[in-house]
Amino acid sequence: MQLAMARDFVEQFIIILSRLFIFAIFARVIMSWLRIGPRGPIFTFIYEVTEPVLAFFRRYIPPLGGVLDLSPIFAYLAIDIISSLLLRII
Repeated sequence: MQLAMARDFVEQFIIILSRLFIFAIFARVIMSWLRIGPRGPIFTFIYEVTEPVLAFFRRYIPPLGGVLDLSPIFAYLAIDIISSLLLRII
């Protein structure tokens, strides 16, 4: 019984964490379209949380035409794949 509850808790934690991170990446994309810089604490937090992951993908995937950054798409796919794998392992 307790093992099942712990498993459910870990599953929910993975799902919520991955969705929050995907939401943060989406918010970062919207901020870049609106040219909102990291001025307030929320924007600074979103930038600091997402930048390491997006920078990783930018190292390997240059912007298309020098303007279109595809790193959020690849980050989303990576997060989705990793969370799915983790959920299957549990």
